[in-house]
This record gives sequence, structure tokens and C-alpha cells, in this order.
Amino acid sequence: MDTKRDATAKPANDTSTREFLDALFRCAVAAAHPASCLPPNLPEPPPRGRLIILAAGKAAGSMTEVAEGHYLAKLPATRIAGLAVTRHGYGRPTKHVPVIEAGHPVPDKAGISATKRALALADAVDADDLVLVLLSGGASANWIAPAPGLTLEEKQAVTRALLKSGAAIGEINTVRKHLSRIKGGRLAKRAYPTKVVTLAISDVPGDDPAVIGSGPTFPDPTTLADARAIVARYRLPLPETVTRALDDPGNETPKPGDEVFAGSDYRIVARPADALAAAAERAKAAGYACVMLGGRLQGEAREVAAEHARLALSLRAEGRRAAILSGGELTVTLRGHGQGGPNQEYALALAIHLHGAPGIAALAADSDGTDGGGGRPDDPAGAFVDATTLERAQAAGLDPAAFLADNNSTGFFNGIGDLFRPGPTFTNVTDFRAIVVDSR
Repeated sequence: MDTKRDATAKPANDTSTREFLDALFRCAVAAAHPASCLPPNLPEPPPRGRLIILAAGKAAGSMTEVAEGHYLAKLPATRIAGLAVTRHGYGRPTKHVPVIEAGHPVPDKAGISATKRALALADAVDADDLVLVLLSGGASANWIAPAPGLTLEEKQAVTRALLKSGAAIGEINTVRKHLSRIKGGRLAKRAYPTKVVTLAISDVPGDDPAVIGSGPTFPDPTTLADARAIVARYRLPLPETVTRALDDPGNETPKPGDEVFAGSDYRIVARPADALAAAAERAKAAGYACVMLGGRLQGEAREVAAEHARLALSLRAEGRRAAILSGGELTVTLRGHGQGGPNQEYALALAIHLHGAPGIAALAADSDGTDGGGGRPDDPAGAFVDATTLERAQAAGLDPAAFLADNNSTGFFNGIGDLFRPGPTFTNVTDFRAIVVDSR
């Protein structure tokens, strides 16, 4: 994972602070990488049948790589089958289980094809087999199987509308689950009565298994009525076929207590809290008091940034040397025509509210290595902010408020050389935000 920064403008002088923020990010990512969190949780292989590995999400390639290596030392390859689907650019060099790269955040034909193959594998299991599902954030887009009567193009339209609406991830996945043949517990239903073990890396506030990857192997407590209410709340412009699908009782998901989950085992192997705890230890070792805001933050990115700026300025006024850490899933309600994800928008709003205060620097970045963008693996993960951000923007003729109004945080930070591009991290656990306050 190499850190690259755009060179269209001169970066800030305080490289040591940026290196420290980079180190905090890497500590958080390492704590949630499958190489660290997966091996202790892998179940024993089935004594007689096959091991079927089904993986989806941004960590699917690396999770499959780790699991495959573990089981090939215990089982002949003829007893291992499966398929992984991950975001474009996030594949890993597995030996036996294929890894397919597909679209994210908007699903594509590769995801449709891979999901059909995964469902066929689930349909073909028998009582002696074990289905091992390796799940991570991004699975909702990678495992794409439209409900009967819906096309890929219609599902893409739904995804785009949801992403633009400012809806929280739980709300987005509630709608997705009721328009799918694999989400919302339906994968477990397809494999029943074969035992299913799910190992998940959580990327959602609260670590709700029904939300992670849209819960393909977990009972769904939400309903079609909930999905319709979300559509109405955000006034989503949906195709008529989608509206009909959300009115169709046949698209209701299996609920808690359904027999299809009786033999299932679900474990979360890495959480946002784990990633933030690792970063906190690194910050404390460097002499910073750690102000932990938790891994469950939600809300509009620019509004949360304003709150965090007030906290940072208050700590500086008190003469504190502190690191403010937070995770969670922030949202952006698109009103402009620019580019940028919630981490970059947070960083831009933070810079505006800090007003160039000395001694404060920050990094906001998605732990998967990309934040918004066009679905390319080299999209920026986030951006740096420091006391010189606004000064350098002014020198470059950039108006921060105008860029924020246009939701064009990528354009702003690209213009001053402050985009953060670590590349694919092969995991996905949380948005990562660190503000360091050093008033000495």
C-alpha cells in the first residue's frame, strides 16, 4: 500500500505531522486486515463433505486468500470449492478459489454473473458440506441478483438514487434487501439445511449483521413497508418496476425465527472499534491524549466536521496536545455537480471551520482506500488538512466555500496537492478520521 499525493500544487511544509497521520491510518487498517483478524476465527473443515467458500466485498479477495491458504493445508483441493467477488482492483492471487472483480458502488454485469455462480454453488450443497461465507463492506454492490422482473439497469438506477439521497447505510441496505435474490437472509435460505458459517468484517455503525453487506446470511428485521417509507422519505425517483417490486409480498425477506437460520453461525471478526483502538495506541505512544469519539458516527459530513472543528479549537485553546479519533459512515447529500466522497467533504468543511488555526492537522480517509470517485482503484481515499490549507487554496485561486457548495472536494484538494491515495487496502472497516492538536 503506497501513499501517493497529487503534485499539482506545493504541499504543506509539516511533513512529519502528515507522516504521523498516515501512520495512524495504517495502524487502523492493519488491525482490520484479514491476515490479522481471520485466522483465529476460521472454523474446522467439515469431516466428510466439501468446504464451499463464498466471499463478497472489498476484503473478499484477501479474506479468500487467507482462508484458502489455511484450508489447503488441511484438505485436498478437490474438497474445496467456491467463488469470491470483490471491487475492481481488489483481487488477490488465490490458487484454487476464483476471485472475480466487479463494480462498486454501482453494480455491473460482472457482479451479476458472479452472483449467479455463487447462488448456484449454494443451491448445490448437501448435508455434509460446510458453507463458509466471508463478508465485508461492498458486498451489497458486488453480490447483485435483482428481484424477479428487475433489470441490472434498474438496480443501478436505484443505487445511484440512494447514494445521492443522503440516506444512512442502514436505510440504503433496507431498500437493497427487498430488491434482491441474495440479500436479506436469502443466501442462507438457498443453502438451507446445510450449515452456514459467516465471518464478517464490519464497516457499519453499530456492527449490525443485518446491515453488513445487506445481511445475505442473517435474519432481516426490516420489511417491505420500511423500504417504501425510505423511498418516500427521500423522494427517490425510481422506475415503476421498482415501485411494483416493493409492493410485491413475494419480495419480503426471511425474518428472525425462520428455520433457515437454525444451523447458522455468524461472527464479526473485525470492527471499526478495533481499528480505532489500534490507532489510539499509536497516538498515545507518541504522547497525545486520545479523544475517542467512537466508530458509530453518522450524519451529514459537513455538519459533523463543524462539530469536530469546534472540539479541536477548544482543545487548542486549553493548551491540550491531543488526537481526536472517529469512525463511522458519514453521508453527503448531493446538490452540486462535483466529485468527492464523505471523507473529502468532511475534510473540506473541517478546513473551512478551522480557519487556518495553527497547530491543528487532520486526515479523513476511507479504510478501504477509496472515497467516492468513479469506482477506480486509484480513486482518492480522502484528504489532509492543516493550518496552511486555506492559505494555499487562496494562493491557487480556489474558493473553499464554492467547492463545498458544488460537492467538489476532490477538485479542491487536487488543486492544492492534498489528496490521500493509499491505493487498495484489501479490507474495509470504517471511515477513519484523525485530528491532531499540538499547541506546543
